[in-house]
Amino acid sequence: MRRSFAFKITLLTLAWLVLAIACEQVPAGAFWPVVFGALTTPVALGLTALLALYWLRRNWRVAVLPIVALALTWPHVQRGLPVHFNATLNEGLGTKNEELGKATIPRSSFFIPHANEVALLSANVRIFNVYAQLRAPDNSSSTGFIRWLAASPADVLCLQEFYHEPRGSQADGNIFRAVDYLGAGSGRQAFVSKTLTNRLGAEFGLAIFSRFPIVRRGTIRFGRLSQNHAMWADLARPAAPGRPRPDTIRVFNLHLQSMSMAETDIEAATESRASLRAKAPNLLRRFRDGAVARGTQVDTVLARVARSPYPVLLAGDLNDLPYSYTYDRLADHLQNAWATVGTGIGATYHGRLPFLRIDQQFAGPQWRVLGCRVHREIKWSDHFPLEGLYQLGR
Repeated sequence: MRRSFAFKITLLTLAWLVLAIACEQVPAGAFWPVVFGALTTPVALGLTALLALYWLRRNWRVAVLPIVALALTWPHVQRGLPVHFNATLNEGLGTKNEELGKATIPRSSFFIPHANEVALLSANVRIFNVYAQLRAPDNSSSTGFIRWLAASPADVLCLQEFYHEPRGSQADGNIFRAVDYLGAGSGRQAFVSKTLTNRLGAEFGLAIFSRFPIVRRGTIRFGRLSQNHAMWADLARPAAPGRPRPDTIRVFNLHLQSMSMAETDIEAATESRASLRAKAPNLLRRFRDGAVARGTQVDTVLARVARSPYPVLLAGDLNDLPYSYTYDRLADHLQNAWATVGTGIGATYHGRLPFLRIDQQFAGPQWRVLGCRVHREIKWSDHFPLEGLYQLGR
């Protein structure tokens, strides 16, 4: 009887796993509750693994079922919990502690790209903490972050929630003239896709900084231009040792729709039934609207990716987890850097909600992913910077 019940549980779990993965293929705009089904994929994978161990001790013939299921769904296992021990990590010594006013750059390791490689660093910089409720009293959270990015040897920076004061301000020592520091000041060309310029002339948007010449550029709107949009730039890499001929690559930087769900509201909803009834409708609405918007947005970006005549690198804040339609669509066409060479969950969200990897880097099939790391030591934003190292030719 016990074995019969366990066998039924095994079959039900395998059916659950198939259904959960199928939910990832359906855009929320078609039937938004599928989002919840997709999010159960890691639970179904974990239970399948436990059942495989259970049956190996009791009946190896039955154990074949969950083992085969895990083998067939291994790419989904790698999405959430990849394990790699042989990735090429071309690491440099990084920056030494260095002073900029009262801000100190923490010691950090960077990828040091060779002539035939491209290092890309992406980060949601949270407007460099310009608002009083975000910045440190001595502005160290702003100066430190900008200085750290400027010191990076990465060939390309892709920044979301970017902020720049073209005229600067003597009151704060011109620390928010970010384009000056991250552009010409660090040997890079700049492309800022502005979504807003306030009455003081400060600019908000997305930004790409490149040590390679930017030869073409563009903005991808998702309807009305807002902080949630995408941009692209064609970068001309000149000939160099190990790369006898020049080539051009296309880099996409994107910031997809957030759910605008405050952590305090999520925590409050779990405190009591009354709080749950009060908070749940609004949280559910925001969750639905965000999922629907991201489904449309990722399809818009992928249509542009498909038309690229050059090898593609894509980075950004997806505001979505690896088990989602957003990630699944990108993974169908591009290789995810962390899933390809990373180890562990690789959480990029620096907030009260743990284990969230919502910032990603993807590469086209022409690239070999050499390394990927999350800079968890950089805590000046609610997102940790993500860095990848790539080489053309596989």
